[in-house]
Formats: sequence, C-alpha cells, structure tokens
Amino acid sequence: MQNYLPKSLILFLTILLIGCGSEEKKEPDATEQEIVDVNPLQSILSSKDSLITKVVEKSDAYEVQILFTQINREEGKVSFKDYSYHVNDSIYFYPASSVKFPIAVLALEKLNKDQRFDRKTPFYVEGDSVETTFEKEINKIFAVSDNDAYNRLFEYLGKDYINNTLKKKGLETVRISHRLSIPNAYELQNKPIIFRVNDTLTEVPGSTNSPIDTLKIEAVQKGKGYAQGDSIVLEPMDFSLKNYLPVSTLHNIMKRVIFPEQFSEKEQFQLSDSDREFLLTSMSTLPKKQGYDREEYYDSYGKFFMFGDKKDTIPSHIKIYNKVGYAYGYLTDCAYIKDAKNNVEFLVTATIHVNKNKIYNDGVYEYDTVGIPFLAELGRKLYQRESNK
Repeated sequence: MQNYLPKSLILFLTILLIGCGSEEKKEPDATEQEIVDVNPLQSILSSKDSLITKVVEKSDAYEVQILFTQINREEGKVSFKDYSYHVNDSIYFYPASSVKFPIAVLALEKLNKDQRFDRKTPFYVEGDSVETTFEKEINKIFAVSDNDAYNRLFEYLGKDYINNTLKKKGLETVRISHRLSIPNAYELQNKPIIFRVNDTLTEVPGSTNSPIDTLKIEAVQKGKGYAQGDSIVLEPMDFSLKNYLPVSTLHNIMKRVIFPEQFSEKEQFQLSDSDREFLLTSMSTLPKKQGYDREEYYDSYGKFFMFGDKKDTIPSHIKIYNKVGYAYGYLTDCAYIKDAKNNVEFLVTATIHVNKNKIYNDGVYEYDTVGIPFLAELGRKLYQRESNK
C-alpha cells in the first residue's frame, strides 16, 4: 500500500530545498569593504577620472611615485600608516626646488646653535649687493620658490654640512650638491657670510667642500637630447652630479617638521619654538599674504595638490604646509594638508615626469595639461577619502 504525503508538506519541502540550493548574495558592509580595499592609493588610481587614468595607464613613462600617510589620533597619541605607489629610491628623478625645503630647515637649525645671530639678523653673502635676513629669504622660498634665496642659504650651510647633518638624522638617502640657476652652481668653495649686529660686522668664514661624487643609481642619463644655447645636443642629459632628494627622504623630512615628537632627539631638527612656529607659518602662507601680486602669484602658485589646476581662492580653513619643485619636466610636491574645520589631515609626497619629446631644457613640458592636473586631482581624492573615514 502506497503512502502519500500531504500536498502542503510537499510544497514546504520544495521551498526548503530551493532555498538551500541558492545562497542570497549581498553587498559587503562598510567593514568588509575596508578589508577588501586595503591600499587607498590603489583605489584612487583605479578611478575612471580622465585626469588620473591618462597618467596611470602610462605610469612608467610618467615616472610616477607617490607616498601617502594616514594620520591617526587616539587618546592624545599620533600614529602613521604609510601607503606607497612605485616609490623607488634607486631610480633617479630631478627634485628641482623641493631641495629648498630641507635647506630652509637646516639654516634655521644652524642659526639656533649660534647665539650671536637669529633669523632676523641682517646679513649678506660676500660679493652680494643685497643685505637681507634669513626670515625674509625663507619666506621667499616658500611663497614664490626664489632661487637667489636658496643660493644664499646654500652659501651659509655648504654642501658637506647639509648632507652630513641630514645623514646624522637618519636621512641617508639624499645628496644636495649644487646651487640653482647660476653659472657657478657646482663651485665647492662657499663664500663668507657677513652678519650685521648693531652696526658691527661679523664674518662667518666660508667652507671648502669635498668633490661631488657621481650618483650610482638608475636613470641618471635621461632623454634623447637637451638644449644648449640655440642648439640641441642629441645625446642623453647627464644628471649624475645633480641634486638627489627621493620621495621617501622628502616625505620623512616633512614628518620630522610637522610631528617632531614622533622621532628621537637625534632624528629631530633642533629648532626653537619660535623658529618652528615661523617655519610652519612660512610654509603655509599664501603669496598674497607675503605682499606678492595676487594675479601673478595666485593662491595655488606653489600648491599643486587639490588646487594646482585652478586659480581659485583656497579656503582659509584648509592649510597646506608644503614645498613644490618643477624643472626639466619634473613636478614634485611634498605636503601636510590640514582642514581644521572638517577634522581632516594627511601627508602626501608625489612626483611625475612630463617631457613627451624627451628633450631637456627646451621649455616644452606638459605641466599644465598633464602633470599639475594629475597632482591636483590626486590631492582632491585623498582629501575626499580622508573626509569620509
């Protein structure tokens, strides 16, 4: 005799079997998404934004390097979390005016060790017609990236002092070797500095520096030619004697300046409270606040991240403590960005090379069409991401 199951039970079992055979898919919640999306830079650089994609698709050709630091504050303590993209200290790029940043810091530190002078003491370089102060020269460096200001500070410090001091602080991957944009850029003899104190002149003797060693790293021979006078020399340009300040070193200098308490006393820059406050103010002050014409030196003149591709006014609650560099098609920016109003802060250093024709010193570079728009959008996306944390 056959036993028949009730129709209602058959229906129930059928639904149960179907349910067991197909698991419902769900979108990951916020916590799961954070686990999947480990590196913020990878997420940002995979964006479909054309300002990003045109560079990322040819990132090797553009020599892109990026170092980004998230800053976490908890119970009064600060911690860092670093993320990198193609950062490689052994591949050369020209740091341009970004070298002015450590020179400004070291000049203040050296002055701090000499009780005879301070940043407001008038001085001039032997043979120079300009009497100035370190305060004025450092303001020029950060407001408009003045080359003469850098060269005066370089004379005061000397090549060997610069490099030896940085290395003692644990910043060993660096080589500052020359002045900028003058015929005697590689002169090993530094000129005396004459300080004026109460109408009394005091001379600080110059120094004789060791010979400049050629860099033993990759890619110091670049391009297919370079302009020399009115002609083009059809051979790679040699960068082996030039300044060398890689992304990681530049980034770590910024960390030491902004967060000195995170480093040992040996690793710190020894600045007085007054000098450090002045340095931070100088780094973040816009050119118009330093008395420069706001049409020529607009707010983002030396601020590539976030605002570099626009001439709009930078909101007062966003402070960018930074130093840029641009020359030979290289664009570099190292910045600490802080929005006190919205509780956002982060560190970012990046470099990009935009020299499509591979000819150096001809002034034909894609700064405004590729390089600065990329760095600006990178800064905006990092800011947005940190805002949403």
